[in-house]
Amino acid sequence: MSKSDSLNDQPVGRALFRVSAPMSIGIFGVLMVGLADAFFLSRYGIHALTAVGFIYPVIMTLTSLSIGLGAATSTVVSQALGRGEDEGKQRMTLHAMILGVALSSCAALLFFLVAPWLFGVMGAQGKVLDAVMAYIPWWCLSFPFLVMSQSLNAVFRAAGRSEVAAITMVGQASINIALTPLLSFGWGVSPELGGAGAGMATFIARLLGFAGVVAYALWRRELCLDVNPARGLGGSLRRIGRVAGPAALSNAINPGGMAAVTAAVAIVGDAAVAGFGAATRIQSLLFLPMLAMSAGIGPVVGQAWGAEETSRAQKAVRLTFLACTAYGAALSVVLMAFAYPIAALVADNKEAAEYGAQYLRFVGLSFFGYGVLITGNAAMNARDRALWSMGLSAGRIALIYMPFAWAGVLIFGYTGILAAAIAANVLGAWGAVVACRVVGLLATDAPGVGRPARAARSATSTD
Repeated sequence: MSKSDSLNDQPVGRALFRVSAPMSIGIFGVLMVGLADAFFLSRYGIHALTAVGFIYPVIMTLTSLSIGLGAATSTVVSQALGRGEDEGKQRMTLHAMILGVALSSCAALLFFLVAPWLFGVMGAQGKVLDAVMAYIPWWCLSFPFLVMSQSLNAVFRAAGRSEVAAITMVGQASINIALTPLLSFGWGVSPELGGAGAGMATFIARLLGFAGVVAYALWRRELCLDVNPARGLGGSLRRIGRVAGPAALSNAINPGGMAAVTAAVAIVGDAAVAGFGAATRIQSLLFLPMLAMSAGIGPVVGQAWGAEETSRAQKAVRLTFLACTAYGAALSVVLMAFAYPIAALVADNKEAAEYGAQYLRFVGLSFFGYGVLITGNAAMNARDRALWSMGLSAGRIALIYMPFAWAGVLIFGYTGILAAAIAANVLGAWGAVVACRVVGLLATDAPGVGRPARAARSATSTD
């Protein structure tokens, strides 16, 4: 392993910062694409904007496939780097891309075929459904390029060079945001395409982003076309799939769960739905540092575990948990003081802003718990224990958030929704701490803790 690829030669805190800091910029760029699409299409027409409202939760669920494959690729490559297997890294990269293009192409084709029926069942009709179906073909064409780009970006993250992934993400987002008004409104030589223009902008941006990252990977020999793709393919696919499947489901659970919780909020009224939606959009931006840490901890833990440095992996998990707690505490102070003006920036009227402010003010006290959960999940994925992280995410949504939200809204109204969100975040954090202790990612007082990772693997081989 080249020295530039090694995270184990650096202090744990510096290694975490090296990977996480660039990813915060990259993730911000990705989030801005959704906001920009809503901004431009709201000025094109209500039908186009409403179509985005139908499309967004569905494509977020499908995008979980790329997130899962990225997590799996980062896990197997970082562990290979920790063991000093440079050739294994190149072959695993190629195998991850083969798997990615196969799965994403099948998923995109299926989505394209069922989209008219699916969105019709969801309630899209007339001009709204027409706007949806103008966007969907372009998004489906772009999906394989997104998945393969994510797989390559995961390789760079695994090697500690997350700035490459961040540059790719920001560049792709910038192209997307620049092209959306051009193609939607028909500026310059482009005809006016409306919602189809937004979809075409996404396709062009993802295609160019993929071409750029492939060219860079070939130049840096992260991707070698002379590697025999058939050799070891079955073993690679099993290793990648063992993490990719649970990780994809883990990321898909949250959007689906939030849809069910939003249905519970609807019992309170339209203003509550608007305020809740505004607060959760703001929440996604406030979570940015914790999302970056969840992207950064995987390579650090993966390389440490591959090199059988258990104590280093444990220290990385401990540091991220403490960082999430400190950031959450600071954030809660700010939200207590400024929740209403922040909510009013997004909510469309005073009553909705009040509901949004209540969410930010009180649920904000538990935001640290969500950070602990997602960083703990990322660490367990890197530890090759993706089923544990999937179980935590599923338990948080299915056993705590959804049932508590529905029971709470029927008994206490909107306050019950807030209490359910707080319980989900706090109990999710507690579950992450317990799970990380069990799989050896946090030190305990039990005999044998701190032993080499090989022994720890043997002790937990059945989980």
